[in-house]
Amino acid sequence: MMELLTHLFDVTLDTILDILPIAIIIFGFQFLIIRKPIPNMGKVIVGFIYVLIGLAFFLVGLEEALFPLGELMAQQLTDPDFIYGVGKVAEVVRWQDYKWVYLFALAIGFSTTIAEPALIAVAIKANEVSAGVIGINGLRVAVAIGVAFGIGLGTFRIVTGTPLHYYIIVGYFIVIIQTFYAPKMIIALAYDSGGVTTSTVTVPLVTALGLGLATTIPGRSAILDGFGLIAFASLCPIISVMAYAQLSEWRSRKNHNE
Repeated sequence: MMELLTHLFDVTLDTILDILPIAIIIFGFQFLIIRKPIPNMGKVIVGFIYVLIGLAFFLVGLEEALFPLGELMAQQLTDPDFIYGVGKVAEVVRWQDYKWVYLFALAIGFSTTIAEPALIAVAIKANEVSAGVIGINGLRVAVAIGVAFGIGLGTFRIVTGTPLHYYIIVGYFIVIIQTFYAPKMIIALAYDSGGVTTSTVTVPLVTALGLGLATTIPGRSAILDGFGLIAFASLCPIISVMAYAQLSEWRSRKNHNE
């Protein structure tokens, strides 16, 4: 217990040091450049304290639970005893044998994205500035589906050992084509949606999953194959959000014609 409290204290100090430059810039510009007092100073300070405490507990939770859990699940799902049966070993790695890995990747990609604080914040702001045209839950689900597909495709790449750049080149080629045909209002938001998925919840679990798979699957390298899932988590939501907007626009036109 004392060891955990000591670790929490150390993480809190590190969090304070990480947030301190942000606070200096914000307050510095407010007092030295804008030269106006900050409204509701008491609430702002309390908010900063809540952020510090929340981040500290969250980071400790990631290190103590979520990160090890991702690695453990990857190791268990790729265990030959689980895939082929106790005492059996396959001579060749077949991608079909890792169906539970793909299913877990889809589920973890969707669930972590739905819980992503950065995505929630972007969805709320997008709903406000669009006067309700962009739904909060609709955007979150569209991004989560994209991340789920991306992580699933990324695990397939790790299992098969195919080069990463093939997938990325094809993916961004699709993004470029979609950009010409998607509703203009959604394009910038779609690109930002790909960025907000690489935040506090998604990155640790996805990184742990990739490293765990690359370490346990025969013939794979942790440094060459273990990384790259975050690229899929950033790319595929751009495609899914623009596809969601294009589908909504098509349905709207269809209903209007009827």
